[in-house]
Amino acid sequence: MKKPLWTAVAVVLALAGGGWWWAQRGEADTARYRTAPIERGPLQASVSASGTVNPVTQVSVGSQVSGQIKAIHVDFNSEVKAGQLIAEIDPQTFEYRVRSAQADLDAAEAAVAIARANALSSRANVSRVQTELAEARRAHDRNLSLVAQAFIAQSEADRTRAALESAQESLKATQALVGVSEAQIQSAQANVQQRRAALAQAQVDLSRARITSPVDGIVIKRAVERGQTVAASLQAPELFVIARNLSDMQVDTSVDEADVGRIRPGQKATFTVDAFPGRGFEGEVRQVRKAATNVSNVITYVAVVNFDNSDGRLLPGMTANVRVVTEQRENVLKVPNAALRVRIAGVEPVASAPADGPPGAARPAVPGPSGRNSITRGRLHVLDENGQPVAYNVGVGVGDGSFSEVLVRPDSPAAAALKEGASVITGVNADPAAANRPSGPRLF
Repeated sequence: MKKPLWTAVAVVLALAGGGWWWAQRGEADTARYRTAPIERGPLQASVSASGTVNPVTQVSVGSQVSGQIKAIHVDFNSEVKAGQLIAEIDPQTFEYRVRSAQADLDAAEAAVAIARANALSSRANVSRVQTELAEARRAHDRNLSLVAQAFIAQSEADRTRAALESAQESLKATQALVGVSEAQIQSAQANVQQRRAALAQAQVDLSRARITSPVDGIVIKRAVERGQTVAASLQAPELFVIARNLSDMQVDTSVDEADVGRIRPGQKATFTVDAFPGRGFEGEVRQVRKAATNVSNVITYVAVVNFDNSDGRLLPGMTANVRVVTEQRENVLKVPNAALRVRIAGVEPVASAPADGPPGAARPAVPGPSGRNSITRGRLHVLDENGQPVAYNVGVGVGDGSFSEVLVRPDSPAAAALKEGASVITGVNADPAAANRPSGPRLF
C-alpha cells in the first residue's frame, strides 16, 4: 500500500509543480510587455509655434525735414488724435527760407511789370513810326507828281524815296522790338511761377517742422528727446510709433514649413505669455502670409492670429507660445503613440483593412477646422488569452502628439479585439526578471 501512496504523492507534486511553472511562465510572458488601455474621447491635432504680440495697425511717425527738436508734446502711453501736434522742429531756418522765397517772388512780379511797360513803349513807338512812314509816303508821292510836271528837280524825288525806305525799315525794327517785349513778359511770368513754387515749397517745409499724429491711437515708442538733432537727408528718421488700437491685437507667429500646410484662416488658436503664467488666451487665424523667412536655412512663414485685448492686459512685443488646432475629433478610439511604434519579431498582423467602413469607402467628413483629412497605416499588438501577442493592421487618424485616433472596420477581426478598455502593448521589456525587480537604491 505504501508504493501506490508514494506514487499518488509524486503525481500530485508533479501536477503542482507543472501548475506553478505554467503560472510563472504566464507571469513572465506578461511581464515582458508594457500595456495601456484603449480609451475613447475627444482628440485634437495641433501645431505649436512661437510669435510676438503686435498691434493690428501701428504707424511709424518720422520727420521729412532736418533740424533740432524744439519741443515734444507727448510721451510714452499718451493718447493722441489725428492731426494733434506731437513735436516741433526749430522753424527759424525754414522761416528765413520762406522770407527769401517771398522776396524772390516779389522781384519776379516786378520784372513782369517792367516787361509789360517796355511792351507798351514798343507799341507806342510802332504807332509813331507808322505815322512817320505815312508822312514820308505822301511827301514822296507829291514830289513824284511835281517832277512829272517839271516843277522840281529829280533829286528831290530821290531824297523823299530814301526817306520813305528808311521809315519802312524803322517800322520793321520797331515791330521786332514789340515781339521782344512780349517774349520778355512771358519769361518774367514764367519766373514768377518758379518763384511762387519755391515759396510754396518753403512754406511746406516750414509746416513740416510741426510734426502731427497721422492717426488716432496711443504712443508706444518715443525715440527722440528735446534738443536732439534729426537728419532726414537719406530717409525719414523714426521719432514715434503710434498703435492705432490696443484693444484688437494680433500674434505674428512663425510656423515651420513642415506645418504651414495644415494652417488655414479661421482655425482656432490658443496661446500663453510669460507675463501671465497659467492663463490661456484664445484667438483665430486670420492670415497665412506667403512670404518666406530664411534664418540659418530654416524656412518659416508668418501666421497672423487675431485676438481680443479689450482688457488691455497684453502689451506689444510680448512673446507668445501659440497652439493652433488644425483638426478635431469627438468620441473616438485613441491609443498612446508608443503602441503604434511597437514591433515584435515573428508576429505578423491578422489580415484586415485599416480604414473604417466598407473597402474603398471614403472617411466621413467631420465638422470643425481641418488642415488635412488623411488616414495612415499603423499596427497595434494585443495579448490573447494565452498571453501571446497578436498584431492587427489599423488606420491612424488624428494625433495630438501623445495619443492617436484608431480606425478599424466594424466587420474586421481587429474590431472585436480593439475596443474601449482593451489593453494594447506599448513596449517590450528586455529583461523579464528586471520587470519584477523592485526599483530604487539597494540598502546594505
